[in-house]
Amino acid sequence: MNKVLVCIAFLLSFLLLISFKSHEWMNGSGLLDDSLRKIYAKPSQDWPKPNVEASVKFEELASLSSTPLDLSNDSIKKVMELGKLLFFDPRLSGANQISCASCHTPAMHWSDGKEVSLGHNELPNIRNAPSLENVWIYYSFFWDGRANTLVKQAEGPISAHHEMNQDLKLLPKKLGRIKGYEPLFMAAFGTAKITNQLIFESLATFQQSIVSGETPFDRFLNGDKAALTDEQLVGLHLFRTKARCMNCHYGAYFTDKEFHNIGLTEYGLKNQDLGLYHVTKKVEDIGKFKTPGLRNVMKTGPWFHHGMVKSMDSLMVLYNMGMPEHIVLPGQKDDPLLPKKDKLIRGIMLSIRERKAVIAFLEALSSPPVIIKVDQLPK
Repeated sequence: MNKVLVCIAFLLSFLLLISFKSHEWMNGSGLLDDSLRKIYAKPSQDWPKPNVEASVKFEELASLSSTPLDLSNDSIKKVMELGKLLFFDPRLSGANQISCASCHTPAMHWSDGKEVSLGHNELPNIRNAPSLENVWIYYSFFWDGRANTLVKQAEGPISAHHEMNQDLKLLPKKLGRIKGYEPLFMAAFGTAKITNQLIFESLATFQQSIVSGETPFDRFLNGDKAALTDEQLVGLHLFRTKARCMNCHYGAYFTDKEFHNIGLTEYGLKNQDLGLYHVTKKVEDIGKFKTPGLRNVMKTGPWFHHGMVKSMDSLMVLYNMGMPEHIVLPGQKDDPLLPKKDKLIRGIMLSIRERKAVIAFLEALSSPPVIIKVDQLPK
């Protein structure tokens, strides 16, 4: 009997310890313990060390940086303004119905809120349209990194048959017939001759002007320590520690700009997508996709490359369990294309309360959309 009581006492102590650890920064009323707010009132370099693997060369979370685009330079400004017109012009598409802004809408933080975008003749894309906010920070573009410059990125959607479906051989002459574009190209590039290269350079320059706005988290970093609620501050701490988010999401834009297989390749199914492997043909790149930044992440769902996760609660549950494991069927064990999940992905086992706190922190990364529109296109 004594042994039974000892076992019960040990079990109760263990459960109490788990409960305490899960809520160690919360007091009995569910409010934030003052000690955590005092810790995060310090400069970020004095914050608790984040829970990251030794191989991860993380950068501490930081406030917004400035775009490298110098709009005080009149020449650059004219190229940007031309790129803006082209971005909103459906005449860049084969059927004159779809513009770049059709899938990257300013009011929706430069995404479109759809699982996958619909292109020419309502054809569905194969991947979710990511936000273009702060796109200038990346070294490669698209979910699979197949373009290494924004200029090359601009070409892809325009020519893709299931997106804008424009024959690039015809595009310069097509725009050349729009007389209103001639003086704009002359002002931007010193020539009225329209070429695909100049079109793509204009679009790339405009995209560098697309930046997210100041968030409550930025204000917190810049000295307003009341900018985060108690729950958001707990979420910040969890984001950096127990939730392990900073293994991939760090720095001013909450991304390592790298590629990872997080277990969502749909291996062996109709919608299988092997990501970066399609570009590099390297076995180690199977199922890898680019890490998106998290600024305005709460405003740019649905999430992941396939856009199949519709709620942040569901997304957090996936990470909580360590993402799905591939069920290896007979005959697949020796398949060289069998995806292997990144070692950084593992179950984090947050409580419901903790998951809600992380989501609350992600809300603190939101800023109002910058509404940009074109009242009249060249004629």
